[in-house]
Amino acid sequence: MQKIKSLMARQGLKSPQESMADLSPVENLRIPSKEELRELREQPIDPQAEQELIDSIQEVYFSNDSFDMVQHELEKLPPELPLQELEEYRDKLKRQQGAVSKKVADLILEKQPAYVKELERVTALQTNLQLAAVICTNARRQLSVSKEGFTEASLGLLANQRRRQLLTGLLKSLRTIKTLQRTDVRLSEMLEEEDYPGAIQLCLECQKAASTFKHYSCISELNSKLQDTLEQIEEQLDVALSKTCKNFDVAHYTKVQLAYTLLGKTQTAMDQLHMHFTQAIHNTVFQVVLGYVELCAGNADTKFQKMQYKDLCTHITLDSYIPCLMDLCKALWEVMLSYHRTMQWHEEHDKPETTPTPDDAAAAESDELSVDRSYVKKKLEHGLTRIWQDVQLKVKAYILGTDMSNFKYDDFIVVLDVISRLMQVGEEFCSSKSEVLQESIKRQSGNYFKNYHRARLEELRMFLENETWELCPVKSNFNITQLHEFKFMGQCRSPSMSPSRQAVSLSGGPAQDQLSLFQLYVQEGNPFEIHSEHKEEETEDVLASNGYESDELEKSVYQDYDSDSDVPEELKQDYVDEQTGDAPLKSVSRETIRSKKKSDYNLNKTNAPILTNTTLNVIRLVGKYMQMMNILKPIAFDVIHCVSQLFDYYLYAVYTFFGRNDMYESSGLGLISSRLRSTLNRIQENLIDMEAVGESTAVHGPGEDRKEKVPSPHLSQLVILTNSGTLYGLAQRVVATESLVFLAEQFESLQSHLDTMMPAAKKPFLQQFYSQTVSTASELRKPIYWIVAAKAIDYEQMLLMMAGVKWDIREIMSQHNVYVDVLLKEFEQFNKRLGDVSRHVRIPLPVSNVLWEHCIRLANRTLVEGYANVKKCSNEGRALMQLDFQQFLMKLEKLTDLRPIPDKEFVETYIKAYYLTENDMEQFIKNHREYSMKQLANLVNVCLGSHINKKARQKLLAAIDDIDRPKR
Repeated sequence: MQKIKSLMARQGLKSPQESMADLSPVENLRIPSKEELRELREQPIDPQAEQELIDSIQEVYFSNDSFDMVQHELEKLPPELPLQELEEYRDKLKRQQGAVSKKVADLILEKQPAYVKELERVTALQTNLQLAAVICTNARRQLSVSKEGFTEASLGLLANQRRRQLLTGLLKSLRTIKTLQRTDVRLSEMLEEEDYPGAIQLCLECQKAASTFKHYSCISELNSKLQDTLEQIEEQLDVALSKTCKNFDVAHYTKVQLAYTLLGKTQTAMDQLHMHFTQAIHNTVFQVVLGYVELCAGNADTKFQKMQYKDLCTHITLDSYIPCLMDLCKALWEVMLSYHRTMQWHEEHDKPETTPTPDDAAAAESDELSVDRSYVKKKLEHGLTRIWQDVQLKVKAYILGTDMSNFKYDDFIVVLDVISRLMQVGEEFCSSKSEVLQESIKRQSGNYFKNYHRARLEELRMFLENETWELCPVKSNFNITQLHEFKFMGQCRSPSMSPSRQAVSLSGGPAQDQLSLFQLYVQEGNPFEIHSEHKEEETEDVLASNGYESDELEKSVYQDYDSDSDVPEELKQDYVDEQTGDAPLKSVSRETIRSKKKSDYNLNKTNAPILTNTTLNVIRLVGKYMQMMNILKPIAFDVIHCVSQLFDYYLYAVYTFFGRNDMYESSGLGLISSRLRSTLNRIQENLIDMEAVGESTAVHGPGEDRKEKVPSPHLSQLVILTNSGTLYGLAQRVVATESLVFLAEQFESLQSHLDTMMPAAKKPFLQQFYSQTVSTASELRKPIYWIVAAKAIDYEQMLLMMAGVKWDIREIMSQHNVYVDVLLKEFEQFNKRLGDVSRHVRIPLPVSNVLWEHCIRLANRTLVEGYANVKKCSNEGRALMQLDFQQFLMKLEKLTDLRPIPDKEFVETYIKAYYLTENDMEQFIKNHREYSMKQLANLVNVCLGSHINKKARQKLLAAIDDIDRPKR
């Protein structure tokens, strides 16, 4: 195709497109002439030859349009140019050219109709284009008119509207930026109002807005400022969190927690909270102790502020110790109460929600919240023990910082009570046994109690040595629980209840018994204020006045007096005084009064307990010791051991004052049982310092052993026990002995209470103390009252009178001997003296029975001794002995209610032994070892002397000697 185009170019032909491009609207198209077409057709037509000519054309001529055929042919020319060959070659080229031209001409002619037709279409198209040009010109003119009249105005409005919208958005952004710039003022206001959640919410929103407008250069500075503000909020939030450690406020804490939730720092908040609680405990105790130390120091010296807390505690004075301890515990209570309320808040607000989660994002948020709650719960539970341990260590340092050995008892009890209450708080706070507090207070208590008990024993010795054994007037209904030392027993029937709970039960009533301290004082009050509130209420009214317990009772006495005209005057007075006793005694009848026997010497006194001031002091001491035990269980055994020493010393003193006598063993009456003797020996060995008498010259034993002992007490010189007119101090003996019995009864009533406080391993000691010591108190009556009985009646005079009686008479006598009347007169005199003593001191029936028993026993044994002194006696003499004894018994039974008469068989059996045969006598000697060797020998010599031979008598005497030998 390219070749055809080049050929057409050489012939001056143009393509239709080129021809169209050259055409003008007025030019005519050039059409080949007929001559040219004819010339081409007239050339020889040999298609095959023509094709061969065309094929013989070199390929290079068809290569491309830029091919220069002239240059090509010239370069082919040889160096030598033969003319003939050139002409031939020229002809050849012409023929080839002619063949190509012909071929082209044929093709043109073949396509000419189509060409013509196409030219016609081009001409029509040209005409149409000219018309279109006219139309476009008109349209452009119309468009110019429209542009000027409508388009420019409308589009201008639209452009202005768009610009307005952009400017409005810009203004809004500028206003937002302006608001962001002023946010710090509002944030400061919200922080002052403690609206932390709102401040954080606002700050976060500002940060979000700032990120939206970060393309503004002014926003970058604002963003950093907001970040600083947020950090400042966190710092203030941390300060607000620390405030909840002392005075927990639900609304305040709720805002703080919500703020931390917005920050996404719930776990961090809990870590910070525990750190603040630890810091609060330290700062609180330090400030409290520092305040008291500086107050007591009285100067503005700042050296105390630089001291460690442990060293600061050693500067607390004794006067300020308890107030400081109370304030310390109150302050620590506030911290623990705040922690307790914090846990309650989380229990109420951190309950898991059961609402279904609609999508994955909500589910992920719920899982994260659950993790936070679980962390908070574990942290709070772990913090209980940690905080209580911090509290214990602070209080321990305070307790051990001062030597309490010289504290007053009441002050020390207050300390124990406060610490006991604190331990109860710890038990309710985290179920702790407070081992740290127990160990520290046990150390202080051990030191204090050792010194206190030593001083009390010395004080008891002083009391006993100055005691005149006068009756202490107490009411008939006196009970140890009326003493304020035993108030804790009335407040708490169960020894396991703590002192603070006892005090609470007084004010709160039974409905509050089951409430914990944290429930009772959750809103207001403090468990460490109870002591000061109730201490003033401890009053006691145990002493009687003028023998009457009230004006009404005294009036009723005088009203009842006139109605007993038929009662003897003495019994009337007895009856009057009895009306001042317990309620049942008010209804006693005249018949009952008349039925009273002369051995009951308490008619003229109330049935009030018999005790002395010293007894009352011992009871009070026991109450104080029990208070200490009740508050501090770990030293219970040591305290009970000391309580037993109080009783031991009192018992030993009563024995040494009134019961020690060398005549016991010779009497043969077994006045001191083996149990009582072993008890007295134990007390003397373990408690009594026997070297104290010769202290100035004697060489002392080990100091520590003697330190635990007390010198034996000495009876006051004001107590006279040798006056026969007072029955040898019978009143004092009764008061002393019966006060000991009363003390033993009180110990018996306290046994169950002591048993509950005693450690299980030490309970055998308590049981042994009661079985071998307390129970022997009443046994002291025998040896103490025996001395009175032995001296009250002149038994020696009776022996002398019996020795003057002739017993070898030959006729039965109907009249008894004079010595019987003399003896009975002695008994009547004894009875009268008992009555005189009973006007001053009530003589209980057991005491009068013991006195009468001793007197009768001694009289009967004196009778047997008198009968054993007889040298000669007939059967009629034996009958006279029986008559004398029967007369004695008959008259004696009118003087005493004691039945049976003691040792009655002792006398009767001895008299009847005079009638025994030799064989019966030998058996009698073996069976009746209660008689002395002299008395048995008298039976052998006097009764059987004239009836048996010397050998038989020697045999019986040898038998008597064999019986007596083991005794020696």
